[in-house]
Amino acid sequence: MTPEQYKQFREKFPKIMKLYDEMGSEIHELGPLDEKTRRLIKLAYAIAVGSEGGTHAHVRKALETGCTEDEILHVLLLALQSIGFPKTVAAFTWINDILAREKQ
Repeated sequence: MTPEQYKQFREKFPKIMKLYDEMGSEIHELGPLDEKTRRLIKLAYAIAVGSEGGTHAHVRKALETGCTEDEILHVLLLALQSIGFPKTVAAFTWINDILAREKQ
């Protein structure tokens, strides 16, 4: 489920979002990492910066790419010593928001 604010931003600034999407696609395909690995790394970045919306989005994309719940939770646990317990637990709740929806 795409957040309403994101949709509104895209509608308000279509040229900027077109360029942003093109840049993201180019970077995503640029290197040697496979799709699943790229999705898990992007999830790790969202967790590390404390982005709830980013974490939601990257969990959805990771699942669409075939990542398993165990792989997603492993990414979370790998962050624990770097970002600390409170941020890890917060990210755990964000991940579970999406995992719970997927199980419905």
